[in-house]
Amino acid sequence: AALDLLAQARAGLDEATVLDTPNERYATAHLAALRTAAAVLAARGRPETSPRARAKIRSAWEVLPEIAPELTEWSALFASGARRRARAEAGIQGAATGRDADDLIRDVAVFLRLVERMLVLQPALPQPRPDTGRPGAERP
Repeated sequence: AALDLLAQARAGLDEATVLDTPNERYATAHLAALRTAAAVLAARGRPETSPRARAKIRSAWEVLPEIAPELTEWSALFASGARRRARAEAGIQGAATGRDADDLIRDVAVFLRLVERMLVLQPALPQPRPDTGRPGAERP
């Protein structure tokens, strides 16, 4: 699940770079950030066990610092853009400027690369198998 979410985040980020309007670019980039956070939660998350804790619905940006404290600042950054994303998705004129979209796209690209490195270095995700098709590559 985490690898699929990272792939979806990468595709969304790529899409955000080619969309026409700042609102579309901003909303799509923010969704890519959300999918990146979801990948961390899928890889590291632990279900809340108490019924009281489960009853309260929280955003990924609220849960992420508990699961991955090293991403707290990123979580705060993207949480602060959630309202703008909602306005952009609603098509409200000027919800996001071109600069807003460009800045977010850059931030999401860094966040995604960081999370990809972070998760690949952990045993929570399956590691790629060595290439055995190359000449001289060892066979198991």
